[in-house]
Amino acid sequence: MIRYYDIQAHQLVECVQGSGRLLVAMAPDAPERTLLQEQLRLDEYDLNSMLDPDEVPRVDFSHERLLVIWKSPETATVSESIDLGVSVIGLTLLRDRLALVRATGDLLFADREFQNIADARDLMLAFLLRTVRHFVSHLRVMRQISVELEKKITVSMENRHLLQMFALSESLVYYMDAIEGNAAALAKLRLIAAHYAFEPQQLEVLDDIILENSQAARQADIYHSVLSGLMDARGTIVNNNMNVLLKNLTLINIVFLPLNLIASIGGMSEWSMMTEHRDWRVSYSLFVVGMVVFGWGTWWIMKRFVDRTPR
Repeated sequence: MIRYYDIQAHQLVECVQGSGRLLVAMAPDAPERTLLQEQLRLDEYDLNSMLDPDEVPRVDFSHERLLVIWKSPETATVSESIDLGVSVIGLTLLRDRLALVRATGDLLFADREFQNIADARDLMLAFLLRTVRHFVSHLRVMRQISVELEKKITVSMENRHLLQMFALSESLVYYMDAIEGNAAALAKLRLIAAHYAFEPQQLEVLDDIILENSQAARQADIYHSVLSGLMDARGTIVNNNMNVLLKNLTLINIVFLPLNLIASIGGMSEWSMMTEHRDWRVSYSLFVVGMVVFGWGTWWIMKRFVDRTPR
């Protein structure tokens, strides 16, 4: 699907097909791919690169056309599993017209970065800045998810939350790769921007984008280091919780094994024979009290034996 937008009063407005300074192509079919190649002067390799989810960010330029392969975060999905993916978007600047090509998803232009634009170069910079800030917002979400998982793992005795932590760590690795790849593309774009009529204020915006992207890269690296460094400790916590549970169950079994023996003896005729000259209500009440005292004493002795600190 191809949509067209034009700039009116420094904002984007959708316009009729074939006109406008912005062309947005989502999952183009065969006829639309042919149209993109003709209008944007793209060969088959460049178009396939714009639609390849594993393509590395890069900048390709010719006499009139500027091509940027860029990585952008996908919509986050957090439920039983954590899905934080990265997709590829192709940006093509041809004279004073910008094209955005993407294999999946949709693009919205209601954010504040698109509120004060004058030409196609402003559009490109606004999109790049919005993507960098989108990465930063997702990194904050990852941090919040990590904190919540830490609380659950502390009292958990199963691997479900630990597997979610592994999935989060894997997503963070892909984010780091995407942000670092975008940094390389931004550095090359900064070198050639003056040759494509970028004005001084636009170059300042590009410098701000490079700065924010480097801050996002450092933030992602810190989160990944913390997450990886504590992964083994969190697995140990789950194992320790299970060990504590097994220890308590073992203590309960130790306490009730002699009680079962005593109860079996008391349930036979020997106890009645030994207490035949006493009221049965008194004798069996003493029997129950004795079992309680014996069980508590066994528990107390075993707890001291198990929990004592070796010297």
